[in-house]
Amino acid sequence: MKYLFFSWLTLFVGSWIVYVEYSSYTELCRGHDCKNSICDKYRKGVIDGSACSSLCKKETLYLGKCFTAKPNSQVYSGSWGDLEGVIKCQMEEAPHYDLGSEMEPRKEALVFNKPTKGTSVEKFREMILNHLKAKVGDQANLADLATQVLSITDANKDGHISLPEARSTWALLQLNEFLLALVLQDREHTPKLLGFCGDLYVMEKVPYSPLYGISLPWIIEMWIPAGLRRSMDQWFTPSWPHKAKISIGLLELVEDVFHGTFGSFLMCDVSATSFGYNDRHDLKVMDARYIVPEAIFQENIRQKRCDVDEDCLYGADCLTSCDLTKHRCTPEVTRPNLAKGCEALKDYILRGAPSDVKEELEKQLYACIALKGSAEQMEIEHSLILNNLKTLLWKKISHTKDS
Repeated sequence: MKYLFFSWLTLFVGSWIVYVEYSSYTELCRGHDCKNSICDKYRKGVIDGSACSSLCKKETLYLGKCFTAKPNSQVYSGSWGDLEGVIKCQMEEAPHYDLGSEMEPRKEALVFNKPTKGTSVEKFREMILNHLKAKVGDQANLADLATQVLSITDANKDGHISLPEARSTWALLQLNEFLLALVLQDREHTPKLLGFCGDLYVMEKVPYSPLYGISLPWIIEMWIPAGLRRSMDQWFTPSWPHKAKISIGLLELVEDVFHGTFGSFLMCDVSATSFGYNDRHDLKVMDARYIVPEAIFQENIRQKRCDVDEDCLYGADCLTSCDLTKHRCTPEVTRPNLAKGCEALKDYILRGAPSDVKEELEKQLYACIALKGSAEQMEIEHSLILNNLKTLLWKKISHTKDS
């Protein structure tokens, strides 16, 4: 009787776990719904793009494994002929801004209604410039970025921009991740854009992700002490010289997004899952949804009502303070991007570090983590620590093949 009871109990628990996992999967993974919606609009002539024909007619662009974490932003591995990539697609929802999730206007059914019929290329260029100005501020070289956007818009490279192509590009421009890919396209930190159709887009695959950490079933996770869990996350990482090169990549990314060519961005989720690296151990951004233009962040966060500082948090890492006289969040973040980057790297780069640099490296990292206020307020100290860390790491690996 006892064995029968435990058999039934095991069967019940197993069935419940399978049901929960399946329910979670079907709720999250709706990529084929997204594809059907996109292809329906493509066939009706509403949208067009470099990936539309392969996705909807030739069917040479395939959705593979689901990596979706939020239902409104579908993420799949994908293959496109000989290319391996990552397919990202936005699900339709009522538009609203939510500082607890994503600082982007979510889609409505008529998201592809701009630009309107009869809009000239010059007028569309003006729309792009105004949108970029609103996103990143009035930068001197926004005209160059607008030209790059128009070049991408002409998906079939026939020298003309059609209304469906323009509508696809306009929808993509609403996404932080796409904007960052444009801003950093000449740098090595963002995967290359391979193609798009509407606001579904295909990015270059990053072979190794996340940056570190191992995935365990939640039932095992709950029994592992936090200290042991942090140690386990560093078990399967590259050799130290390779980790040093990847770490330099993250420091360079911080440099690029702070007062970069097209304005400043805030890194609001500096966790291992947001980054990966390629075969050459170049750091790549895996998830740029929480790398947001500083101007947009400040505009939105100052409108948020608060009672305590914790109410003024966006993502995992962008915290401001609460002005209790107005019960509104202040616009300045309490920690710069560099401090958050150093905290993410601390255990990663100190584990296995050579004895002749470990003490100095640890000292520099803790000084970095202790940085407070915005980078603009402490620009000299910020630059000094950033350069010291990069120099220390490069000096140790520059004479090796790993550099």
